Order: sequence, then C-alpha cells, then structure tokens
Amino acid sequence: MICRRFSCLFFLTFASISTVQAADKPQDLASLLAHRIISAETPVAEVRKYIEPLIPPMPAPETLGDWEPVADRIRQDMFDRVVLRGEAAQWSKAETKVEWLETLEGGPGYKIRKLRYEAVPGLWIPALLYLPDQLEGRVPVVMNVNGHDPNGKWADYKQIRCINQARRGMIALNPEWLGMGQLAKKYYAHYGMNQIDLCGTSGLAPFYLSMKRGLDVLLSLENADPERVAVAGLSGGGWQTIFISSLDTRVTLANPVAGYSSFLTRLHEPADLGDSEQTPCDMATVADYCHLTALRAPRPTLLTNNASDNCCFVAGGALPPLLQAAGPIFKLYGKQANLRSHVNYLPGTHNFELDNRLQLYRMLGEHFYPGDASYAYEEFACQDELKTQEQLHVELPEPNANFNSLATALAADLPRNNGLPATKDALGDWQAARRKQLAEIVKSKRSNVAAKQVAQESVGDTKATYWLLKVGDSWSVPAVELTRGTPDSTVLLVADEGRAKAAAEAEKLLADGYRVLAVDPFYFGESKISTHDFLFGLLVAAVGERPLGIQATQVAAISRWANEQFGADATHIHAVGPRASLYSLVAAAIEPTAIGNLHLHHSFGSLKEIIEQNITVNASPELFCFGLLEHFDIKQLAALVAPRQATFVEPSERVQKELAELSSFYKLLGVDFNPLR
Repeated sequence: MICRRFSCLFFLTFASISTVQAADKPQDLASLLAHRIISAETPVAEVRKYIEPLIPPMPAPETLGDWEPVADRIRQDMFDRVVLRGEAAQWSKAETKVEWLETLEGGPGYKIRKLRYEAVPGLWIPALLYLPDQLEGRVPVVMNVNGHDPNGKWADYKQIRCINQARRGMIALNPEWLGMGQLAKKYYAHYGMNQIDLCGTSGLAPFYLSMKRGLDVLLSLENADPERVAVAGLSGGGWQTIFISSLDTRVTLANPVAGYSSFLTRLHEPADLGDSEQTPCDMATVADYCHLTALRAPRPTLLTNNASDNCCFVAGGALPPLLQAAGPIFKLYGKQANLRSHVNYLPGTHNFELDNRLQLYRMLGEHFYPGDASYAYEEFACQDELKTQEQLHVELPEPNANFNSLATALAADLPRNNGLPATKDALGDWQAARRKQLAEIVKSKRSNVAAKQVAQESVGDTKATYWLLKVGDSWSVPAVELTRGTPDSTVLLVADEGRAKAAAEAEKLLADGYRVLAVDPFYFGESKISTHDFLFGLLVAAVGERPLGIQATQVAAISRWANEQFGADATHIHAVGPRASLYSLVAAAIEPTAIGNLHLHHSFGSLKEIIEQNITVNASPELFCFGLLEHFDIKQLAALVAPRQATFVEPSERVQKELAELSSFYKLLGVDFNPLR
C-alpha cells in the first residue's frame, strides 16, 4: 500500500495543498531548508582528504634493474588503462594520413609548408612545417605544441620559436591544438572530451594521437634525424610536452614550460588543476606526473617554470616535487646533468618569451649541436617575418570530426546488450548480474551512516530536525528532516539546485503526509565545492573513483539509515532535475531493498541526450562516468529498479520514446504500472 500511495497521492490537486500553505508559507520552508549544517570549507577539505592517499607514490629504486621494469610497466599501463581504451585502440592502429598544401615564403633561409594530418579517423589537424632552405643529411626536428592560447599556431612567441629553429637548420612543426586557433570552435572545447569517456572510449586519445601523429609526420621526412627529436610548449603545450615525451621514447629532448605539476601539488593548489585532458580518467591509478617526469630519464629534459606565474604552475610550488622525484632516476643512469630546470623572473608571468626561449635554444645547441662553434645561442630578430592569421590558415575538410561527433558515432550502437529480460523468471539472474556490473562501473561502495542531530526548530506545524550524516569515513552529508504530525513513510528529497531551493517540492510532499528528508549529496547545495568543483571531480575520477558512484553510495547509505531511524521498510526518493534523477536511479538500481519507489522530475530519457545537448563536464561532472553508456542507459537502470516503481514525472517526448517499453516490462512482472506520468 505504501508504494501505491506514493505513486498516487503526489498527483493530488493543489487545492489540498493551499490550506497547509496558509499555516506554513513556502518561504518559511525555504528558511528551514537553507539552515547551514556544515561549513563552507568542509566539502573541499573532505575531497582532498579522500583523494590524497589514492595518488600513487614515486618508487625509490636502488638500481636500473629495479627501475626499468617499472618504467616499462607504467608506459604500457598508461596506454592500456588510460590513453587507448575502447575504440581508441583501433584509432591508434590507423595509418597516419598527411596532405601537403601550399608553400609560403618565410624569411632568410627558410620557408613554411602548410599541411594537415589525420589524428583520429575523420579528425584533421592543421599544421605548419618550417623548413630550412638548405637541407643536407639528417637534421634535428622539433614539434612545437601550444597551450590555451586562442591565437593557436599564429601566436607570435610560437612563430618566433619555429623561425629560430628553422634558421638554425632544424625542421620545426607547428601543429594546431584542439580547441585553439583554427580549432577554437564549439565542439572542440576540452571539457567535451568526457562525452567520449561516457561511451567507454578514452576522450584523451584525440589529444595523444594528435601529438603522436605529429611526430610521425616529422620522422617521415627524408632529412629527419631520429636521434635528435625535441618537443617544447607552454602551458597546455607544456602538458603536451611531458605527456608525449614521457610515453613516446622517440622524443630525445623535452622542454615543458609552465605546463604541469604533481597531482599532489595541484590537489592543494587549485590554479594547477587543469582541464579534462590534464586530469584524465584513471591516470592516477597508474602514474602521477612525477612518474612521467622520471620516465624522461636519461634523455635531456629542461623543466621551465615562472617565478610569479599569473596562471598556474608557479615555479616555487610545481618544480621541487618533480625534480625530487626524477632526480634520483637520472642519477641511476649517471645522467644527472640531463635533468635541468629554469626559473624565469623576467617577466616571471605565464610566458614563453625571450628568456625562456633562450634556455631552449641553449639546450638544443648543447645536445643537438655539441661542439659546433657556429651554433647561435642568441635569438635571431624576426618580428618582421611573422605571418597573419589569414596567411597561416590551413584548409580543412568539412565536416571535420570533433569530440561531440566522435561521441555521437560511438554512442549510436550503445549500450551493448541493451535488451531487457523477456520473462519474469529471467529477471532475478539478470538483475543480480547487471547490478554487480553497474556497481563496478560507478565504483559504488556499501557504507554505513553515523548520524548526529545538530538542532531542531519549528515553524507553525512544521518541525525541522537538522542532521549531520557521516557516510563512511569520508563524507559529511547535511540533511534536513521535515515533519507535520505523524508521518507514516519517508521520502528522500534531492534536487539539482540543492535542498534550499526545493521548498515547493517539500511542501507538496509534506501535504501528502510524508516525512521529508532533504539532503545535499556530493557536489550539490551545501555539499558543493565552492570553487573548481568539477576540477576536483576530474581528480576523483583520475584516482579511479567516480563522482556518480559517490553520490549513489551516499543516497543508498542514507536510505538504509532512514529506514532504521524511522522504522520504515523502504525510503522513497523524490528527485528534481536530470542530475539528481540519474544518481537516484543508479542508487536505487544498486540498492534493491532499502530504497522504495522513485519520482524523477526532468530525467533524461537516454544518456545519449548528454551528447546530443553537448553537455560538458564543467557543467555536470558526475554525468561522464567512464563507460556507463557503453553498458547501461536509462531504460536498463529503470529495469534494475523494478518491481519497485520508477515514475518519470511530466516526461519529455524523448523520455516517452525511449522508455515506452517499460510499461509492458512492468506488466511482464505482474505489476500494473505506467512509469510515464
């Protein structure tokens, strides 16, 4: 009777509610719901405490025999478990396609050749090749990657670097970076790469493969010297530099400039947190950036950081842990001098200006032209040789693939094994197997709750009890219990905008006679991290956990506690918003007994809507749980809840289309219930 009552009474007319509102105004409920229970610093302090012990420590090998097997394993695991997961493994096997275009007159001693190459099938990267006029024998090659600069490949400091390399006799490649320059378009925004993660394929792969194929282009040239291969870049280019040059042993010299720091450093320095590609899913289950720096040994490596960087990776915080980690490994090889660092003081801000460029030229000279007295260590003046954006434009095929189009193509045939059980007898085994699989994907854990009653107050007929719920050893979840009279069942109220803005929903539920337990799980309301919340979410995923799993764990644990606390068989859930609806649905799918019926307002009809609407990870971090859509969609999650009732309130056309099958599915189970209301 409780289940039936929950699905019916919610739809009573507002006339029955209005008399209650006369006694307790909605603004009074809003005041009760907004009562602060945890401090503003608690969410970020707890997420830091949760993440820190999961970041892998740097090993301390005593011999090369100890280190080299570890280095080999790290590289292989980075490819297998991070970079080339899912369809990305097949992308990586494709032949590197290159199309050569027009040649521009450069300046004294060099020319510029336009080209485009295919990083991922259908995704072309525009690039410029700076070629010395006189090429004899084998010469050094340099890939100059750029960071978060909207000017991309025509940024003046990048052109100057390439020109100076070419005028010294090197071949310099200047590729465009995803989301910058020519690719500074909507669907190349870095936070969109996680749409690919949702499909069970590495969203990091397009970044990695664009770098890897850039090296392929350089090393395919007749005059390229495979013993003298360098990569250098600023900011996101610094990240690209360490990432490709640590994993691809073809890179013999690397100069990352203000581009990365250890996960431990960035955990406590929010400015260092970085975008999706810099904090890829599960990377820290394999390696930290300290490990990547050590993987450079014994090859020449110059770490450049700026003393008063106005962006990120300030020298004083970023450099010491990297040098401390990598230094002993270079020493094992007897190549301590190959690991260098430079701190820029003029201008000292986020830059790859003259002082930093001179350090690169010196490093290139010492290692690529040792003993060559003719090598120039000073910068050639070339300001009047710089080209305009229009001059350096490279034609690209239309349409050119992007994060969203790649995710759309991957999602087309997902989820795999998308059928529902055909008989009632098959349901039990199907649910048991799929429930276990879902728990593994979202990394949920069974946790207990230690509850502390913080305070109580009343407004009119409404009594509010404020609870601090400690879920497991990690999370403080604030909850407000609202009652009128003696309720006979409990509803857990969660909302995308947080409990403080859910007064209207709380009023309706109170009017229907329910105890309302309004909670703010991880990321929401009072539990929202005040700044950089989604970047901490990326770190959670990087260490092998999932924000969605944390939320589902909290909801399931609180439901079990509520049943015990209030003497109920099951706690129902009332979720408002697509995000709250998703984690509630996952929680109920995993927890088969403690959670009762669900009312889901504004739920997605399919996880594919995340891709169709081009939602990005900075807007909704938990939606991008790696591989969730590969194995589950909303329909399968709802089927895991059955025979409990999952009601999709005021369903959109997409919800109706995607979930129409659920009504007949419930009938198959002997339940006369239409989930679309």
